[in-house]
Amino acid sequence: QVQLVESGGGLVQAGDSLRLSCAVSGRIFSSYGMGWFRQVPGQEREFVAAINWNGGSAYYADSVKSRFTISRDNAKNTVYLQMNSLKPEDTAVYYCARNGGTNYSGASSVQYEYDFWGQGTRVTVSS
Repeated sequence: QVQLVESGGGLVQAGDSLRLSCAVSGRIFSSYGMGWFRQVPGQEREFVAAINWNGGSAYYADSVKSRFTISRDNAKNTVYLQMNSLKPEDTAVYYCARNGGTNYSGASSVQYEYDFWGQGTRVTVSS
């Protein structure tokens, strides 16, 4: 069974930075693309960033491009989301997920292609 555990969320001020981590248990982490999504209560969950199996390709939502960076350490079975210049509109619960789609090694923004999800970590950005 694959388990994903996010950490690193918290309360910060606008302009601050945070780094989220997602530790993944289970075999063959390095074969799969990974993604970060976020959800505000009462709203749809939305794509944030994705990375392919070896970190050579990444894809970002327009709203976070140039501020957020996704990365991975396959030796540690961990994927990261570095968030800089945080804005109040970045406030959400952030989830990491594993790409289980047909092109499971790639970076995908399509939620239904992700088969395993973490429990989420809350990020609150005050103005």
